[in-house]
Amino acid sequence: MSPAKKSGTEPSADAQGVRSVQRAVEILSLLSEQRPVISIREIVEATGLAKTTVIRLVQTLEQNGLLWAAPNGYLPGPGLWRWAHLARTSWELPPETRRFMRDLGARRRETVNLYMLRDIYRVCVAQQESPQPLRHVVHIGDELPLWAGASSKVLLRDAPDTLLRRVAVGSPYGEGHVKRLREWIDEAAHRGWAVSHGEREDGLSAVAVPIIGRSGTVVAALSLSGPTVRFPDDVVAECAADLRQVAAEMAERGFDHPLSLAR
Repeated sequence: MSPAKKSGTEPSADAQGVRSVQRAVEILSLLSEQRPVISIREIVEATGLAKTTVIRLVQTLEQNGLLWAAPNGYLPGPGLWRWAHLARTSWELPPETRRFMRDLGARRRETVNLYMLRDIYRVCVAQQESPQPLRHVVHIGDELPLWAGASSKVLLRDAPDTLLRRVAVGSPYGEGHVKRLREWIDEAAHRGWAVSHGEREDGLSAVAVPIIGRSGTVVAALSLSGPTVRFPDDVVAECAADLRQVAAEMAERGFDHPLSLAR
């Protein structure tokens, strides 16, 4: 008698392994500055996983130093310090680039962000916060959608149609958004900068310019952002001119970042 075949719906060992990794990452992502310690019960409630599964995953993470048991739950383990240090040194910009951003932020008194393209997202790789109480802030490493925003309009300048379609499909407007994206991109390329008012978030405005790499392609977007009430047309024009000058200086010295080398 030949051995019985496995059911076609039964996941393979590889699929089960990938699912376990995804679940472990999901557990780690529950930790934040607002919630530095998390209990088994909270993990079960947040993930919907069975308690036995959560306990097994948490024990594995703890054994590998990624979680640390505390009296009131689990907190980030010492193993994450090594990864955090590696990420910081890998993502850190040269001192001169950071100085450019710091000086720009001091002049304009708005938040300065540096974004790079990653698939259908733009990733914040550096930031200089505005000194004003009411300001726009994202975190380094945050991934934002590309279907709107000033930075997206300059980052997508060299994007193929296939990428634009994927961006549009993931937007609230569907695939038909490709036409508007192309119009925004062409307009930004023509004048050398882009602006957005409330496209992704009501009351938020941004002005962005491209940073050009040695190959002549866009490698990053440099932007100024803040409340729309502080971005009338005359201020937008001033910000664009300031941004273009700083981006040109960055490009002249050779913009260097791990993500740009990977492209």
